[in-house]
Amino acid sequence: MKYKDMLGRAEAVTVEQAKEIFYASFKAPTLAAEDVPVSDALGRVLAEDAASNTNLPDFARSSMDGYAVMSRDTFGATESLPAYLKVAGEVKMGEEAKVQLLKGQAVRVSTGGMLPPGADAVVMLEYTQPFGENEVEVARPAAPGENVVQPGDDIKGGQVIIPRGRRLRPQDLGALAGIGVTAVKVFRRPLVAVINTGNEIISADREPMPGQVRDVNSYNLAGLIQQAGGEPLRLGIYRDEYAPIKKAVEEGIARADIIAITGGSSVGTGDLTAKVIDGLGPPGVLVHGVSVRPGKPVIIGMAAGKAVFGLPGHPVAVTVSFELFIGPLIKMLSGEIDPLGLAGIPPLRVVMARISRNYSSAPGREDHLRVALAKKDGELWARPVLGKSGLISTLVNAHGTVVIPLEKPGLEKGEWVEVKLFE
Repeated sequence: MKYKDMLGRAEAVTVEQAKEIFYASFKAPTLAAEDVPVSDALGRVLAEDAASNTNLPDFARSSMDGYAVMSRDTFGATESLPAYLKVAGEVKMGEEAKVQLLKGQAVRVSTGGMLPPGADAVVMLEYTQPFGENEVEVARPAAPGENVVQPGDDIKGGQVIIPRGRRLRPQDLGALAGIGVTAVKVFRRPLVAVINTGNEIISADREPMPGQVRDVNSYNLAGLIQQAGGEPLRLGIYRDEYAPIKKAVEEGIARADIIAITGGSSVGTGDLTAKVIDGLGPPGVLVHGVSVRPGKPVIIGMAAGKAVFGLPGHPVAVTVSFELFIGPLIKMLSGEIDPLGLAGIPPLRVVMARISRNYSSAPGREDHLRVALAKKDGELWARPVLGKSGLISTLVNAHGTVVIPLEKPGLEKGEWVEVKLFE
């Protein structure tokens, strides 16, 4: 399918059409796997199932402070007619239970402590009273297994606890450590080459002359790449000249998995991104222009089997284009499987809020509205953060975005909207 251009000769494609065109040509490679310590594995994607070779816990333990008992010794116990048991000792935290519980006995245990042999239940401390020097009065019966965590109740030996394709969370690292796993095999992070273009762009450490602006996009883009699970490769800032930009993109193709070029995607005599991508060989540019605001001039192409994106020069448009196209591609290349295990459920954090004012949207274009959230009268309200897409402050001052579908003319004050929160 031939791409749609930005010259007014055809309508821009929708977001879904752009994705269909791209994925019809793109064949995702499987990235290499590497072993990393569990302590360094947060946010990495498992390359193989993680299974346990042990039970967790591997001994019966108390889930309450109290007394380990034979449950049958407490049957029928009430406050008016308690059961009396001899205290045979105490199991201290972190120590093996060496006391053999006999009929009519109880052993003092703490939460997490090991149950002594012969015990099958724990009476909570608040249902007991000391009686004499070495007896305890039990005012409530305990059922077999009550207040006891049995071996394997948490994780059973041989059980797959974390499947391949899961992006590891803090609780996953804790579970791995709990079963004695100290290293895991994860997919390599996708490498994304970042190329800045524009005669007016200078590095952030320089003082701008009239007409110049400091580099914003490479920092914003690098952060977005890291949040998505990729690794940025910043290749520098280039003037709007065909040969240097093409050379930088060729370096990106040789070294990275994805190439992102900022600036130079709009139609104009100095905008060379589309020409560079087409000059790298087929299939070249697949899409040029998507029905989205901000971000309409985005370019999606391929060269040497690598995805090459031309992003608009405005920071907000960069962010919207990234979230729509590059972020999901990074997650796919990283081996991540749908985090919720439910097809069609977005992994982004979302909240519902009321829009604080009327907002009109041009029909035929998917609008991504930045909003700031605030509580009012017990409800969450979303205030539009208005401003042109070249203003980075509109992102800084926003908590997330509201997507207005291309067929919807706008929003009415008080209407409930779904806010996709920034990570």
